[in-house]
Amino acid sequence: MEWYSNKDAGIFFDSIPQVGIRYVIPSMSKDEKRGIEKYPFICKKELNVELRNYRKNKCYKFSVPKGYCYDGASIPRFFWRFIGSNTDNKFLIAALVHDVLCENHNYIDNDCAFSTSVFNALLEGSGVSSFKRFWMKNSVGCFQTLFCNWG
Repeated sequence: MEWYSNKDAGIFFDSIPQVGIRYVIPSMSKDEKRGIEKYPFICKKELNVELRNYRKNKCYKFSVPKGYCYDGASIPRFFWRFIGSNTDNKFLIAALVHDVLCENHNYIDNDCAFSTSVFNALLEGSGVSSFKRFWMKNSVGCFQTLFCNWG
């Protein structure tokens, strides 16, 4: 099903993404609790993704495995007042797909710019304002370039 498309990217999922929150339980080990604190969100069922790069006329397919854990939108607390917190539900699907792409550059032929376009399209499709998208997209683009070893 087509999730969202704009002039740069098309995003298609085989079903509606199901994201959940992982909770700390008192009986968990310290390592388990730290893992949940670092990656509080989980993909609740396998998600097959198709991304279309309209600028390069390319199509990419991959799966997000059931149980994949991630941190949500990586927004420093200082910016929450202007952008929103990392737990904002408008950011969760965009963060899920983008985190998978950051960990698996080969899924999109190491195309950092396309990864950012996908992130922006997903935010746009979730109704995130152009102001917030601008800051999130550019922050992610800078972070990826500096710290994520895109080839």
